[in-house]
Amino acid sequence: MKQILQHPRSGQTEVADVPAPLVRPGHLLIQTTRSLISAGTERMVVDTSRASLIGKAMKQPQRVMEVWKKLKTDGWNATYSAVMSKLDEPIALGYCNVGRVIEVGPDVYGYQVGDRVASNGSHAEIVCVPTTLCAKIPDDVSDENASFAVAGAISLQGVRLLEPTFGERFVVLGLGLLGQLAVQFLRGSGCHVLGLDLQASRCELAERFGAQTLCTSDGADAERAAEAFSRGNGVDGVLITASAKSDAIMEQCAKMCRRRGRIVLVGDVPLNLKRADFYAKELKFQVSCSYGPGRHDPMYEEGAQDYPLPFVRWTEGRNIEAVLDAQAAGTLDVEPLISRRVALANAGTAYDALLSDGNMIGAVLSYPDQPPPIRRSISVRRGVHAAPKPTAPKIAVIGAGNFTKGTVLPSVRAAGGDILAVVSAGGVSSIVPSRKVDALEASTDYREVLARPEINTVFITTRHSSHPKLAAEALAAGKHVFVEKPLAIDRAGLELVRDAVAANPNQHFMVGFNRRFSPHSVTLKRALEHRAQPLTLNIQMNAGHLPADHWTQDPRSGGGRIIGEACHLIDLALYYVGHPITNVYATMVGPQAGKLREDKMTIVLNFADGSIATIHYWANGGKSYPKERVEVFSEGRVALIDNWQSLKSYDWKNGPNLRTQQDKGHRAEITQFLQFLDSVKRGGAPLIPFDELELVTVVSFAAVESARDGNPRQVRLVN
Repeated sequence: MKQILQHPRSGQTEVADVPAPLVRPGHLLIQTTRSLISAGTERMVVDTSRASLIGKAMKQPQRVMEVWKKLKTDGWNATYSAVMSKLDEPIALGYCNVGRVIEVGPDVYGYQVGDRVASNGSHAEIVCVPTTLCAKIPDDVSDENASFAVAGAISLQGVRLLEPTFGERFVVLGLGLLGQLAVQFLRGSGCHVLGLDLQASRCELAERFGAQTLCTSDGADAERAAEAFSRGNGVDGVLITASAKSDAIMEQCAKMCRRRGRIVLVGDVPLNLKRADFYAKELKFQVSCSYGPGRHDPMYEEGAQDYPLPFVRWTEGRNIEAVLDAQAAGTLDVEPLISRRVALANAGTAYDALLSDGNMIGAVLSYPDQPPPIRRSISVRRGVHAAPKPTAPKIAVIGAGNFTKGTVLPSVRAAGGDILAVVSAGGVSSIVPSRKVDALEASTDYREVLARPEINTVFITTRHSSHPKLAAEALAAGKHVFVEKPLAIDRAGLELVRDAVAANPNQHFMVGFNRRFSPHSVTLKRALEHRAQPLTLNIQMNAGHLPADHWTQDPRSGGGRIIGEACHLIDLALYYVGHPITNVYATMVGPQAGKLREDKMTIVLNFADGSIATIHYWANGGKSYPKERVEVFSEGRVALIDNWQSLKSYDWKNGPNLRTQQDKGHRAEITQFLQFLDSVKRGGAPLIPFDELELVTVVSFAAVESARDGNPRQVRLVN
């Protein structure tokens, strides 16, 4: 299928061939007939992408600060790699989609194949959208007009926050697409509207919808116009639907308002608010969050869990529905807002015009009437790299998140692996990495990929909860498996993998515990080979804050950060000591820390040889402090690994010392795994024995349980 992508590094707008998405629970698969290019949001994205690297930095100063902080802690190589990886990630343009349902996902009610729906789907021939972001289109509303429904919901939500009452007087500042829609919503509420814009043509259009207007391009006094419009009382409120680089616009809005007036921001302006502007009048200011309640809530937008109507009357989805109802009733007219109509194949010309034509408000894209073939695997190989040697493992990578694109795929390619497929559920995220590593194809269906006999090795880098199921299916399909940590997030998942490994003894199985493969770890381990006494270890991770709604914090999808990430540190301690872990005790911060407690934990491990390891996994530190430190105390000697950049020994004759660019061992780990597969094919001891992989997983479970009830745990593996 075809989809419009914007490339941040090159600035290219591409109508790309992309594998069709799979329908998911709570979602609809929709064949697109029309979609709307928003002149505001999409112009900003394209304009930023087409700027030079310096121009991009000037448009996003907050990103520059983030890069600077990473540079100071992680070094040049890691920072450069992260920035380039981000710039190589294409942006799927569009959020105003109309089409017909071609497939209904599990747990969907009220929709059926053939329904016409408006949704926040992107500019693509086929989209997969949760039902909470869809609405059925009334019979007397055309597909073209319905394409304005989602943009209309953004405008409508801003108007709702103004709380207009019949007869009130409002200023709409900025008469682009959202401003024109807002004028109509306010007029439909019985309000008087003064529209302000720099372009006379937009003012003329707003007058057709019943607004008084003022073109401010010649320096006309907006404050005086608002005073006259409000009969000297000050307006009841201002809706800002403009974009500006100066914060003077906020001061101007405050001066136009009456006492206890309301200001709602829908557009994009700096928020350097001055207390004096708001204090004397007791003004109310609010930022509108896009389409309405549900925005940025993963449970609503990804999990398709709606809010009950009696408690949240106007959600994102119900706002979209209300806009469509207004069109059906004839109280919202979008025909005059269509600046041009463009076929999908010629979309590039529409985006060129978007930057050059300041009068463009909305461009409607039309799609072929004939449904596109639903291909969930497409060829992308371009022959950029030298062909891998014939004996190289034939690899499929399932999952294409940031870590996969920035670390796993480059490491696999550098190690000589032949990547035949990159699989990602949405499709878009598989295209660029597939091209970059010269993969044979990009796919959205991992089952198709597992069925291919030429693929003998699978890397699994999806969200944590899916690891056991995918690993078990890949092993059963006769593939060698490398699964990113964690192995599992619960005992049922661990049992599933254990059984699959036992049932497929000819397949090699590996978990991505990369720290033990870092040159710093390897050097230190070698120096500890002849020790005669137990070790004491102190391992610390300055993990950094993640919000409570981040998927890794969700016990159902991420398993929590101890099971999902601190397992690295547990494995590292096991690697250095070389003897089984026998007991675990953990404690976390008290309830005074708030909702997030389990990502601020200290774990104490006892080993069979008498060694002790203390692991501090703390998410309440600062970004400028190094992320990881490892201290090993042994027989009057100390070794310190600082953020995987340096290894230094103290009181250690001919002790281990090493300095590198930051190296956490990812490339060495993957290289050794692929070399192992390439050389032995069948049989031979794995790089990490499964009982160690299982032990680390069980210990991570025990640590969380211990921290919750305050009791230590003995560690036992199932035989």
